Amino acid sequence: MTVTPREWLRDYALLALRINGRMEGAATGTLLVYRGPREWSEQVAGEEPPPVGKLVDDAEALLDEVPFGPERVRYLTAQVRAMRAVARRLAGEDAPPAEQARECLGISAHRLPEETFEEAHALLDAALPKGTGSLTERLYAWQRAHTLPPERMDRLPALVGRAVAETRRRTSAIVPLPEGEVVDCRVVPGALFRGAGDYEGGLRSTIYLGDRPFNLADLLYVVAHEGHPGHIAESLLKERVLVEERGFLDQQVRFMLAPSFVISEGLGLHAQEIVFPGDEAQRWLTDHVLAEEGIGSDGSDFAAIHRAQNILFGVRANAAFLAAEGRSDTELADYLSRWALLSDAETAATLDSLRATGMSLYILAYYHGWRLLDSWLDAPDRTARVRRLLTEQLLPADLHPADRPDTEEGDPA
Repeated sequence: MTVTPREWLRDYALLALRINGRMEGAATGTLLVYRGPREWSEQVAGEEPPPVGKLVDDAEALLDEVPFGPERVRYLTAQVRAMRAVARRLAGEDAPPAEQARECLGISAHRLPEETFEEAHALLDAALPKGTGSLTERLYAWQRAHTLPPERMDRLPALVGRAVAETRRRTSAIVPLPEGEVVDCRVVPGALFRGAGDYEGGLRSTIYLGDRPFNLADLLYVVAHEGHPGHIAESLLKERVLVEERGFLDQQVRFMLAPSFVISEGLGLHAQEIVFPGDEAQRWLTDHVLAEEGIGSDGSDFAAIHRAQNILFGVRANAAFLAAEGRSDTELADYLSRWALLSDAETAATLDSLRATGMSLYILAYYHGWRLLDSWLDAPDRTARVRRLLTEQLLPADLHPADRPDTEEGDPA
């Protein structure tokens, strides 16, 4: 029996909600960003969870018939294949990380050579102030020198607001943003994360920050990633362009262990550099934040430090592969400390993520998303490509240097 696009999208949403319910019951947080019809989420909330084998069957049924045009079929099929792979894992299948990355994230992922991290360490060594300590000690000293003092943490929301205004202004030069947008900042006591951007619908969003000491040299790096042109801008613009204008209701059902989030995290890690090329972020921070907080210049290169840190997200990706091999927590902690230069607290948080169902796979999205966009954005039509990232449904397979900048039209749902 032929299904209508609306029926198919309902079943797609129900499958994502049901899998997410199983994932939440498996010692992890939500892996679904859901803004779809309330009656669908209420239906799942009020039912008995179906057997995981039924979730695999439901995914297969969705793949049997996708009632849309070719480009939409290609994108939606990739998302359903990701959900099917997660459902199979919940049913007891234990595929190797590389196979999971291929099925869920749409990428070819493998353990990276440590030479990659040695190159990042050399970049850091040149970018940090000179000193006599180890590279890790010099990095921590640089972070402390730029940290907002605890007695001034109450100023952080205002500083974030200032950064939001500037990142939003620069993003609007790339793609028009709606007037009247409001982005709040909330500091969350005891939170383990550094930052999180939450698009709440309409013109409202919130950037959440943990209450631990905040490195002001990272202010634009974090705000651009979580806000503009990162997660909040992407969610806002795709809601308006894809959902409101084109009727793509699946955009309101975003399963995180899927190819679209590789691109989202890659965009987040590139966000600061997109709107503050070269040393512009450092110059803006010096003029508008650091001098006001009594933090002087030390000759460091913020842009090079942040690029090195992006490369070192690959260490976490390698740790996911090592964890799948059964390496002990001690081995993993030593590896993270040695190559990613993480503190004890950061190492503990990363190990917690590796233990959480699904998150060891999601960790791969950061480095591989960053690397994918690093080459794809290196093109004469860079601005047009950024607009595409913010307004189109793209897959990792779409992002290669020869990709043309024009848009493919899809059928409305």
